[in-house]
Amino acid sequence: MSTNTSVQEFNSLSEIAQHYRDILEKKKYIICFAHNGTGKTRLSMEFKNIGKQLNQNQPEELQRDTLYFNAFTEDLFVWDNDLENDNQRVLRLNSQSKFFNGLHELPMEEKIQFFLRELADFDFKIDYNNSQVSFYREFSETMIEENIKISRGEENIFKWCFFLAIVLLALEGQEAYKWVKYIYIDDPISSLDEQNVINIAYQINKIISQYTNIPIIISTHHTLFFSVISHFFKKSNEVSKIYLNYNKDNKTYKIINIESTPFFHHIALLAELEKAVRTDKLYTYHFNTLRSLLEKTASFHGFTEFADCIIIDDKNERDKDRKKVIYTRLLHTMSHGGHSLFEPVEMVGDNKQHFKELFYDFLKNYKFNKNAVKKLG
Repeated sequence: MSTNTSVQEFNSLSEIAQHYRDILEKKKYIICFAHNGTGKTRLSMEFKNIGKQLNQNQPEELQRDTLYFNAFTEDLFVWDNDLENDNQRVLRLNSQSKFFNGLHELPMEEKIQFFLRELADFDFKIDYNNSQVSFYREFSETMIEENIKISRGEENIFKWCFFLAIVLLALEGQEAYKWVKYIYIDDPISSLDEQNVINIAYQINKIISQYTNIPIIISTHHTLFFSVISHFFKKSNEVSKIYLNYNKDNKTYKIINIESTPFFHHIALLAELEKAVRTDKLYTYHFNTLRSLLEKTASFHGFTEFADCIIIDDKNERDKDRKKVIYTRLLHTMSHGGHSLFEPVEMVGDNKQHFKELFYDFLKNYKFNKNAVKKLG
């Protein structure tokens, strides 16, 4: 392993996993951004395996220290679609996994529903004796659709809420989960739209704000998710923010410490906005993101106000001044308060046009590395 103040190189994921544990001796949280194919999921398993090795001389029930959410966690839930009768569709739980230990005695439904109602409109019943979950949707007091097959996105939301319920049990010190010393969350946003990506980030923040007794690692390839999570920690010195990269040529891994590297956040925000403009999927919270980008740019260039970086590309001086006033007011209004991040509403036509013009003018006047934006986008 090679080291310097901001960049470290590793030969294996197991080395990085141990490095993460060393970091968590001093910090409470790690947030990692990495592209798909880098090895995020394998890294979470390497981290978990070290915990087993550390406890190998202990009794069987203590041979673990990491509660994790990743692709392997999702595989603990399997559909039984009742192919013979096409009626009793249930999601079966792998009762052999220690992930489900002690659920019979604990208030799971209440805790799952606490998170689920923020993300979905279906309900569920857990059959503990048969280790299975059935789903239903209530339209009115007299109209209930039983044994429904929920969509892939809804299924992922349910699995996530199930995991968060267990996280709460661990954070509350329930006996069945006292073995949890670390919580590792790897990309909990698969098959989800942008609104739920933000809502899930918000749920994580609510838990972190309330509990600080167990270190947490969060890894993702999703620029928006990383940006929102980073927003929550912008004033915290208890977090280590990392960019993980894999070099296929020499088969080595590189960790870039981005805690004191504002340019990464510029690029991450810019990549998010470029994609939103290109696909015409613009929501009101993008004004908040654009304002953040303007604030960081203004600070870098020595300005005191983000409006100083609003430069209108118009030959008519009067129109330039008028548009600058309009855009400044629009950014003030649309990004006022943190709630706009968590209540996504699609922009109306005029606001979309204003946003695009403001964004393209910004790009003309402030040159960014297009390749870096493309890599993160």
